[in-house]
Amino acid sequence: MNLFEKLYTLFIFIAVIIGIGIGQVELIRNNAESFIVPLLVAMLYITFLQIPIDEIKKAFINIKFTYTSVTINFVWTPILAWLLAMVFLGDNPALYIGFIMLMVTPCTDWYLIFTGIAKGNVALSTAILPLNLILQVILLPVYLLIFGGKTGVIELSFLVESILIVLFIPLVLAFLTKMFLRNRQQLKENLISNLSVLPIIFLSLAIVAMFASQGQLLLDNLDLMWQITLPILLFFTINFFVVQKVGQLMRFPISDRTSFSLTTLARNSPIALAIAMTAFPDQPLIALTLVIGPLLELPILAIITQLLLFKSNRRSA
Repeated sequence: MNLFEKLYTLFIFIAVIIGIGIGQVELIRNNAESFIVPLLVAMLYITFLQIPIDEIKKAFINIKFTYTSVTINFVWTPILAWLLAMVFLGDNPALYIGFIMLMVTPCTDWYLIFTGIAKGNVALSTAILPLNLILQVILLPVYLLIFGGKTGVIELSFLVESILIVLFIPLVLAFLTKMFLRNRQQLKENLISNLSVLPIIFLSLAIVAMFASQGQLLLDNLDLMWQITLPILLFFTINFFVVQKVGQLMRFPISDRTSFSLTTLARNSPIALAIAMTAFPDQPLIALTLVIGPLLELPILAIITQLLLFKSNRRSA
């Protein structure tokens, strides 16, 4: 876990502050938005480059773990997210959509760090990672249409176009790059290692650009940020107990249960944020929700990791 990863939450917070600050300059405010999409495409290209998509077959070695985590991530979690959104955010379509986007996209990177800290089965977590990525790319627009189609916020054609630009272009480019480097393993490893910090930098710059162009909206709606906090806390609390119980019922070993907990709790805010910034440019509160998400999520995951580590140590004692 490098320094950038440890300070991820801090970088996001600083990016918000810088964006609001430089957005007070009219020239910057009027032009900042044009930088958002290129920065997000670059971020996702490098992120996808680090994901071992060609090893997706390994996810099916432990078929019980795979189908259980897929069921929780892509059936139970969207339903829970929808119920919480209906109860707490039904009167605000932008926060409603942003919350659902955050909660239906399982993490494809950070949870490996927490899994290692909590003494989980990192190899098993890595195996499920590419499957999580592919399924969320395919299913995100489906969830948005099912749960948010009546909000009046979503335009199908624009959503599909945004997903093609922001997700499939970097995904295809990453795949082609890996094909080119297939027989150059040392070069591939060096390239991925040297680029590993760039996704955080590009995401932070994209957040700076977003708040430079829309920062006043945050200042005008600070009260709404408290509205999103309670459903986020409830999501993680409910899911923590659900996945612990499911892990017990499925008789997963303690290390596999730790992996199962974190792969079904951690969320993929960068991908959701990339879609929100491009698919809903006239609804910045959606993107704002996805910025608030990781500011709360990472401390929550740190606490959950310590709980899982305590349980693991107690079992092995």
